[in-house]
Amino acid sequence: MISWPSVGTINWGAFVAFAAVLLLLPAVMDTHTPTLLLIYALFALSMGLQWGYAGLMSFGHSAYFGLGAYTYAIASINMGESTIPLLLAIIIPAAAAALIGAMMFYGRISDVYMGVITLVVTLILYKFMRATAGDQYIIGEARLGGFNGIPAFPTLNVPGMPEISLFGTPTYYVCAVALLSSYLLCRWILARSFGRVMVGIRENEARAELMGYNVPAYKTAMFTLSAAMAGLAGCFFANYNEIVTPDVFNLQMAAEVIIWVVVGGVGTLVGPMFGAAVLGYIKLLLGEQTLISPLLILGPLLIIVVLLFPSGVVQTVARWVRPSGRRRRGIGKPRRRLLLEPESKDAAP
Repeated sequence: MISWPSVGTINWGAFVAFAAVLLLLPAVMDTHTPTLLLIYALFALSMGLQWGYAGLMSFGHSAYFGLGAYTYAIASINMGESTIPLLLAIIIPAAAAALIGAMMFYGRISDVYMGVITLVVTLILYKFMRATAGDQYIIGEARLGGFNGIPAFPTLNVPGMPEISLFGTPTYYVCAVALLSSYLLCRWILARSFGRVMVGIRENEARAELMGYNVPAYKTAMFTLSAAMAGLAGCFFANYNEIVTPDVFNLQMAAEVIIWVVVGGVGTLVGPMFGAAVLGYIKLLLGEQTLISPLLILGPLLIIVVLLFPSGVVQTVARWVRPSGRRRRGIGKPRRRLLLEPESKDAAP
């Protein structure tokens, strides 16, 4: 349950401290792994916004992540630079999500069928991209490559200067700025009437519709925004690996982002980013050994975390560190009076 005062508020002290850590991190360690964790965090943030604040559970969110990656690779090969391909990596997934979302939400598809449809979309893209190994599967100068993917495409560069490539530490800073900007954008949206209406729709869709709100339009807009952020994360992922393969659409990627959000905490923005960074790093560490499959460790770890922290690690820890007298002093009370609450003692039955 999200209280109204906390929907769009920002702890600026913590935000500035976190931004300073990201800024100074390259001075003390290599940026290769932190860059990947920032990409994971951005991907999880997009899912956390959609699921936690709009109640839109998608089992195929990796579809937009993969579309962003493939769009950038194809466009950069044909254009030779990264500015327009970067924008297209945001626009194409957003357009696809707007089309799919409009069909689902205006068609009054239930939550269960929404999960099935989004999962099927991801599986279709995965199967299709793996079958594009022939010479006939070419877009401009870019060969799709089937299960081998698309390698050797131009990476991020300074806008208007293709000869100046942004690779290594510059890419890290680009990802860091994108993550921080996306977080601020999410907070700004949630603080506006649009964000409050979305939370209201999540809590009681029928009541929101009776109040005159166009619920399908709001859902489609949130679905589109989340897909745009996922597409941006996919673009950065393609630049990080310098190759795009159909694995960006696979079920493991679709499941991992859900796990990150669950572990970090549904209904927060910091939680999904935290879950993505921590579990992503654990996954990388487990990948360095060959004795046991990482999934055999991550699976039981997920079960333990969910049992111990059912509301997510971030929300649970926040309750632990919150002063015990906070609510008694009235700080944690909602600002708005409940409709059934009597206005005075004389009005009480």
